[in-house]
Amino acid sequence: MLLYNVTLILDDAAVEEWLQWMQQTHIPEVMATGMFVSNRLLKVLDSPNEGVTYCAQYVAETLENYNEYQSEFAPELQESLNRKFKNRFVAYRTLMEFVPPTF
Repeated sequence: MLLYNVTLILDDAAVEEWLQWMQQTHIPEVMATGMFVSNRLLKVLDSPNEGVTYCAQYVAETLENYNEYQSEFAPELQESLNRKFKNRFVAYRTLMEFVPPTF
C-alpha cells in the first residue's frame, strides 16, 4: 500500500474557497479515477510556513495504480488546481510506502 501525499500551503484569502472546492470537486474527481482506495484531508496545525497548510492524502493499493494515476489523470487535475488558484498556493507531492509494524 502506498500513500500519495499532496501538501499545499495556501494564501489566507484562498483557504475557504479552496477547502470547499477540494471537498466538493477535486477529491471526488481524484477518487473517481479508481486509482485510490481511500483519502483524507488534514490541516497542519504547527506549520512553520506563512499561510495555511493542508495535506490531501490518497491511498493506492499498488505502484501500478499510482503510476497510472500520474500518467493518465494527474496532469489534467493538477492543471485545474493551477488555473483555479493561480499564484495563491504552493504544493509539493510525496509518495510513501506503508511499513508494517514488527511488534
